[in-house]
Amino acid sequence: MRIALFNDYRIGSVNGSRVADITEVVDTRWHGTPYVINEFIAHWDQINPSISAAMDRADTHELAGVRLLPPVPRPGQILAAPANYRAHVSEMTGSRHRPANAQALLSPREVGFFVKSPGSVSGPSDAIELPPIPGRSFHHEVELGVVIGKPARGISRERAREHIFGYLVLLDMTMRTDGEHQEERTMRKSFETFTPIGPFLVTADEIADPTALRLRLWVNDELRQDADTADLIVGVDELIERASAVVTLQPGDIYATGTPDGVGPVEAGDTVRAGIDGLGEMSIPVTERGW
Repeated sequence: MRIALFNDYRIGSVNGSRVADITEVVDTRWHGTPYVINEFIAHWDQINPSISAAMDRADTHELAGVRLLPPVPRPGQILAAPANYRAHVSEMTGSRHRPANAQALLSPREVGFFVKSPGSVSGPSDAIELPPIPGRSFHHEVELGVVIGKPARGISRERAREHIFGYLVLLDMTMRTDGEHQEERTMRKSFETFTPIGPFLVTADEIADPTALRLRLWVNDELRQDADTADLIVGVDELIERASAVVTLQPGDIYATGTPDGVGPVEAGDTVRAGIDGLGEMSIPVTERGW
């Protein structure tokens, strides 16, 4: 199932160019709030049998005529894997954007995960807004985003997919420096609009193998990133296993699995287009922040 969140936090089932409004399957107290999708995910087992009937009664809209919101606008947690593609490790090791005294780039197997602020989430209809900070550049990173469906605490990698609700396209925008001073990673990646997600949330049953998906990103139609999740150093199942040994993962939490090589700068006026096989594609303008 391809799920869209649209207009005033309506939940839609996407079929081709049409979206059917199935918000009614969630308790009305959550309607019109960004948490409606969290409730949808958390109660999926109870909701799923009623979706077919809801679709028969649903108002439908042209997908092109609605405003797509981030599919999960209020995740409780955003966890992210550092240095999870070998080619990206190689390109960043000698990058001028890494201070000479920076820690060596290590995979999630050695160093675990970092976090991004949930307030950085934006959607496929929102611009990436670059803050006016002298001496800094801003880089794109396309990633597979994993959305948790059931609470996960201390689970094995063999059971990890039982706790995954679905997948989405995610951009991990990053502020970088050319000098020796570098702000904390969480801050550099947590500016508002620095985690665009979308265009849809695709349920796990639609994706046979999350470690066999092609990721691509273009800036102004120039292909910058082109890789496959088969190249992940630490795969989806192990990432969930390791994270769940640290903190209980909850429905609606997002795990960003890492970016491949080809990261590079964007500037106001650019357009970033990113897509992953089976998950859709987003095209997002880059602007200067107005505040």
